[in-house]
Amino acid sequence: MALGRVGLALPLLLPRRPASSGTAAAAGSPQPPGAVVRVPWALRQRLQRGAQRRRREQREAAAPRSGKLLLRSRRPELSQPRWQTVGRWEQPPLVSAGWKHRKAYGDYFQLEPSQQAAPALQALPAEGGQGPTFAELGLQPALLAGLERLSIGRPTAVQRLAIPALRRGRSALCAAETGSGKTLAYLLPLLERLLGRPEAPAAEAAVGPAAPRGLVVLPSRELAAQVGAVAAALCAPAGLAVRGLTGGGAAGGLRRQLRAPPPGPAVLLGTPGALREALRRRFLALERLRWMVLDEADSLMDESFTELLEEILAHAPLAAGAPGPAGPDEERTQVVVVGATFPAGLSETLAKFTDVGRFVTLSTQSLHRLPPHVQQKFVRLKGRDKLPELLQLLKERPSSGGAVLIFCNSASTVNWLGYILDDHRIKHLRLQGQMSAAARAGIFASFQKSDVSVLVCTDLASRGLDTSSVQLVVNYDFPDTLQDYLHRAGRVGRVGSKAPGAVVSFVTHRWDVDLVRKIETAARKRTGLPGMDSINKPSPNAG
Repeated sequence: MALGRVGLALPLLLPRRPASSGTAAAAGSPQPPGAVVRVPWALRQRLQRGAQRRRREQREAAAPRSGKLLLRSRRPELSQPRWQTVGRWEQPPLVSAGWKHRKAYGDYFQLEPSQQAAPALQALPAEGGQGPTFAELGLQPALLAGLERLSIGRPTAVQRLAIPALRRGRSALCAAETGSGKTLAYLLPLLERLLGRPEAPAAEAAVGPAAPRGLVVLPSRELAAQVGAVAAALCAPAGLAVRGLTGGGAAGGLRRQLRAPPPGPAVLLGTPGALREALRRRFLALERLRWMVLDEADSLMDESFTELLEEILAHAPLAAGAPGPAGPDEERTQVVVVGATFPAGLSETLAKFTDVGRFVTLSTQSLHRLPPHVQQKFVRLKGRDKLPELLQLLKERPSSGGAVLIFCNSASTVNWLGYILDDHRIKHLRLQGQMSAAARAGIFASFQKSDVSVLVCTDLASRGLDTSSVQLVVNYDFPDTLQDYLHRAGRVGRVGSKAPGAVVSFVTHRWDVDLVRKIETAARKRTGLPGMDSINKPSPNAG
């Protein structure tokens, strides 16, 4: 006979022993088939109330949360409203907690924007209004004219922080979130220093090696071209010559890139490989250097660049007592290290060539935090489902929806995905580090001009490049580190972007889930991402 289920309103019928207490009953003899026992009325009422309470809690959990959401889940009970706070030591319930199980495929959650403007555009409470103007920061008229040519109005948070400090000649670690205007934050005060101390043309400048007074080291030719265009616009009203130096060609190409009217280029921007080659061939000399910038420091400290960077630093007059243009009574070459994330080993590398104890640290409040104005969606998928999901995403996107960046973790995936997009007649460009210099030339510039609205790329395009036209970033391959995720997400919602944009990430591997859990936890607690490298001032004894 079927047993009744606990919690039902019907009487619960259970077998019982016969009423007689004979020897057979005591020995557990077979019971009559019709024997039943009734559950007491009070117990049935308690079970009913418990079942009703559980059903009520399930209905409340399934109902939409009141107010705007910070995190929206496919399972409404795991959504988190903006007003809800999670304690520092509290472990919030995570949507991604069970994502390593095979039944989790198809699940997703979405981080909703909590503000409209980028954090870099918000004035500090102490400043009130919109903060000081560039003129109020003490910049010379020639630089203000250059800013007007670039259609740039007011300084961002990192620019308000860095310009006064760098104008005083201090070496610094300058850290701010991606898309916050770090390029102008270091170019404006350093160019101001050059304009404040002009130099007469040297007789040997026309025949000797190029000897710039300012040097910017960047990890890629695309970034060098972009920063070079900004520097040229700022320097044109002041009559300062700007040159870019990138490799990939013959030695004669390096010499031609360095040509400039006497006294030669005042500012040089270059990649590590090209700079080292020019120094070895004595096309370039750094004795007159007044300042040096290491832009996108985490990329420059990659093992493929470390040896090149150290050789460049060895040629610059950085050490105490080194011969240089400043003279014995003035501070030696100013060094500025810039990035959204700082790598391990940076202090040790710098300590080999300069006094790291004199560096000041300049950082913004939003450093290492998820962009609060950008929608970010995470989708748990099987590997075979990524391509159909991407194709549907691209085909459903309106033509006026802005440009799209699709990130892959390897050059081979970029090429393979490009062939698939060709088959589906989706016009696109590809950018990856294994391309020749000739093939890469102009690809990103064409994308920036909106000639083509889809770019399939590796992390080569995630560092520093201006992508203000991009409104959607797709992580076809989930990034390997949290730093890479921040840089990719920073391609949308930048200063100058028309719309905040969105990020969609496909989560396929079990190790991807570990990173997603850290991101979700940081989002729910409204804290910075864990495990990011510290930007504290390096120890003077480092190295």
